[in-house]
Amino acid sequence: MTPFGLQLYSARNVPTLSAFLTDLAAMGYAHVEGFGGAYSDPQAVRATLDEAGLTMPLGHFGLADLRRDFDGCADVARTLGVKTIIAPYLDATKRPDDRTGYAALARELGALHRRCADAGFGFAWHNHDFEFVPLRDGSTGMDVILSDAPDMAWEADIAWIIRGGADPAAWIGKYGSRMTAVHVKDIAPKGENADQDGWSGLGDGTVDWPALIAAIKAEAGDVLWIAEHDNPRDPHVFAEQAIATFNGWMAG
Repeated sequence: MTPFGLQLYSARNVPTLSAFLTDLAAMGYAHVEGFGGAYSDPQAVRATLDEAGLTMPLGHFGLADLRRDFDGCADVARTLGVKTIIAPYLDATKRPDDRTGYAALARELGALHRRCADAGFGFAWHNHDFEFVPLRDGSTGMDVILSDAPDMAWEADIAWIIRGGADPAAWIGKYGSRMTAVHVKDIAPKGENADQDGWSGLGDGTVDWPALIAAIKAEAGDVLWIAEHDNPRDPHVFAEQAIATFNGWMAG
């Protein structure tokens, strides 16, 4: 069975992270992906991961944090067993709006990739929707990022590609070989799940995951699959449904 993980951002509102990690292991999860809220006590989280038999091969670290204290981020990552550091997001006020700005971002990300490599880590960019908005010259920020930082990996958030108005199959075909991980989440039918920001439980939404999984397997090969829901009503229910649905897709 293909190992499956969960992005802990989906569980940021659970009362006790350690109990939730134990529950994930009982559900059959193999690994989790970290984010800032899971880093307040890295030693304690690592102890819970080890006890539960989980690993944290990937961790999201904000670009501002990496700029301000790379060594501190690297220490947290090492403590947690993170192998690949992922820069996940840019605030709206800090996003480039033209090719020149995205080229500068790509240069910075390329430099971060080299610094991570020197420290023993992989490095990847995680997309949202804004990178797929066409720029004035007709290109997109995502094209510039991946073409101008050619050694950096990509964590593909497929649902955000769709929300950005782009065709995920085309991006898988063009840059699938750069994928190190894939976020597996679903988009609710239009007008539904407003209290969950329009996301849905895995398999209840509109994303054709069976077809996309086949395309990703063909183009990317061995990737880490990570369930995510940006605002679930109940993280436990989401996690249980996600692994059952994903395993069914993989078996089919």
